[in-house]
Amino acid sequence: MSHLTVEKIVQNQRKLERKRWFIVLTFLAISLIGLVFDIVTGPSMLPLDEVVKALLRFEDVETTTNVIVYDLRLPMALMALVVGAALGVGGAEIQTLLNNPMASPYTLGLAAAAGLGASTVIAFGGFGLPSAFAALEISQQILFWLFGSLTKATWENLSIATVVTIVCVSLLAKDLWKLTALRLGEARALSLGINLQRLRLKTLVLVAIMTATAISFVGIIGFIGLVAPHVARMLLGEDQRFFLPGAMLIGAAFLSVASVLSKVIVPGALFPVGIITSFVGVPFFFWIVLTKR
Repeated sequence: MSHLTVEKIVQNQRKLERKRWFIVLTFLAISLIGLVFDIVTGPSMLPLDEVVKALLRFEDVETTTNVIVYDLRLPMALMALVVGAALGVGGAEIQTLLNNPMASPYTLGLAAAAGLGASTVIAFGGFGLPSAFAALEISQQILFWLFGSLTKATWENLSIATVVTIVCVSLLAKDLWKLTALRLGEARALSLGINLQRLRLKTLVLVAIMTATAISFVGIIGFIGLVAPHVARMLLGEDQRFFLPGAMLIGAAFLSVASVLSKVIVPGALFPVGIITSFVGVPFFFWIVLTKR
């Protein structure tokens, strides 16, 4: 192979990597834009310039605006990014481990277990209410939780979810080359000296912890762990150096935009965010089924 040929291959590879990083940064920008508009939207719309001033800590912002931004909407908006990122990464690595394009973090059965546990807690927590009101209140809370909701987000919950997600993603990032090799086949991974049993166990445990943490705070939000990895794979390929951050940011952007839509579809009403993600996820799921035949 001539020197010019090698140089051309290197140039093409660098060009491809720059293109992939540009895509990753594009979804980072979409996530940040979604964050701002998630704060702007709500039962009472806030002017965009006032929100930007509040976020930048300008002194001429009204106290009411600061309270709405920092005590109510900012925790919800940030929680959307964190949970979306966690579910996106979880779906990406579960699909990698199982070599199944229709796998998601909920394939582990966490959603069903969490649904049963939360429903039990909510139901038994309603004994203090009169029976006529308790049934309606309990049913509403259970239904809202099963469809996923960001309304219970607090700074404390956000801190826990953020720390767990950062730790788990950091540990997964140490095995990026191993996960990339696994996508080439088990035989290739074994030939490189990778302990597949340890890799699978570690990845499953980390994904389970991230998913369980997300579910415990926002309920069951479906299809993010299915859609985000597929979009990342189509745009970035299987190289985990780009696939993992891509799936993470696509999941964050997806849930952030869904949160905005849940507040603006019907003015004054708040839809469970899981319904919005389902509107995108269900057609996407059928598209996957049809294209894989």
